Amino acid sequence: MTKVIANLSIVAVLVLLTVPLTAQWTVGRTAWGDPDLQGMWTNETVTPFERPPQYRDKAFLTKAEAAKIAVDIAKRRAAADGKAIAGKVGSYNQIWMDSGDGYLPSLQTSLVVEPADGIVPTRASAVATRDYNRAHEGDHYKHMSVWDRCITRGVPGSMFPAGYNNAYRFVQIPGYVVILYEMIHDVRIIPLTDRPHLPENIRLWMGDSRGHWEGDTLVVDVTNFTDKGWIANNGASRRIKGIPQSEKLNVVERFTPVDGGTMRYEVTITDPEMYTASWKVSMPLTRDPDYQIYEYACQEGNTAVGLILSGARAEEAAAKEQ
Repeated sequence: MTKVIANLSIVAVLVLLTVPLTAQWTVGRTAWGDPDLQGMWTNETVTPFERPPQYRDKAFLTKAEAAKIAVDIAKRRAAADGKAIAGKVGSYNQIWMDSGDGYLPSLQTSLVVEPADGIVPTRASAVATRDYNRAHEGDHYKHMSVWDRCITRGVPGSMFPAGYNNAYRFVQIPGYVVILYEMIHDVRIIPLTDRPHLPENIRLWMGDSRGHWEGDTLVVDVTNFTDKGWIANNGASRRIKGIPQSEKLNVVERFTPVDGGTMRYEVTITDPEMYTASWKVSMPLTRDPDYQIYEYACQEGNTAVGLILSGARAEEAAAKEQ
């Protein structure tokens, strides 16, 4: 019997030694027993939204490649900081930006992970609408981004990294998960329920969310979108910025705690009016308990809309005088 116990002890030690340390981590629980996602999370990164041509067949960088990119980014920023381009009004210098210093810790070469090539399967009609709005931005505010108009960045657009304000505070109460987005200070209330979505005639900027737990993963199904929004609003989204959304848009999000400092965010986007197939974004969120969210007074300081429209009128008047 003593020999059997000794052998079992050896086996137990070997099992512990072969199990990764992350596997021994367990998700904390709220007072009412739900997985605890609460706290401040960030996702600043220069990881491209879609996969660049040079990485078309490469889903992940090596650590050495990522380190070199980070060095190159630092050099370019140092060289460009404080320098205006002739004929341009200029922009913020680097102290006002918060887009991260390199690729995500996952080393993925794009935020888009499905399809396998990292490219969003857009319909030609959706691209044409995007291009029309860009060409006519000075004609009417309806052609401008709803972010520029200080309305919202939408869902899932609010989770996509931008040049600054990439922070999200998660708060939980029994039956609900609440996300405070730093950008445009949107607050999204996600009920944890199996009750049906709102009637089809009710359309919302950020859609109608219904959440439930699958193990430790928060799964959120979002429907009832308005067709006035865009799937992505910021320049970091590159080609996808300005692609519109239809009332058929369906978004399924998954928030999965990985360890004490990481939560994986995955979102599958389906909109048959705009895309030939569903597509997926995946990225880690990093816990940052020291991050401070300050008021994002968007509308109070928003002179861009008026200046764009008045500038276009000035150009039209000048053209008539020639």
